[in-house]
Amino acid sequence: MKFCWSTLKVKNMEDSLKFYEEIINLKVNRRFNAGPGVEIAFLGDGETKIELICDKNNEDINVGKDISWGFEVDSVDEMISFLKEKGIAIADGPIQPNPHTKFFYVIDPNGLKIQFVENM
Repeated sequence: MKFCWSTLKVKNMEDSLKFYEEIINLKVNRRFNAGPGVEIAFLGDGETKIELICDKNNEDINVGKDISWGFEVDSVDEMISFLKEKGIAIADGPIQPNPHTKFFYVIDPNGLKIQFVENM
């Protein structure tokens, strides 16, 4: 079995695409209308793929506080500096639970926790 993608319902497609393209560095693979008021975008390739769904007919988005998506970075410190330049607040961390891993969280435009992880 192979993991295909993770889906996130979003409040605003443009804000979400800007975040995932500029901050996470995932590029739009496909983007299309899927019915009246519904738009879908797939981002990424290889093993990292996400699907964003914006439904103007149902804008009640509830991501939940206990889920997060993690992305590996070369340097936590450099990523924190980059995010500060973009005006994105650090939600938690940095945290170093052991000598080999360091991470922190931000919140995406939809309330999803995004974890940036440095494996040392």
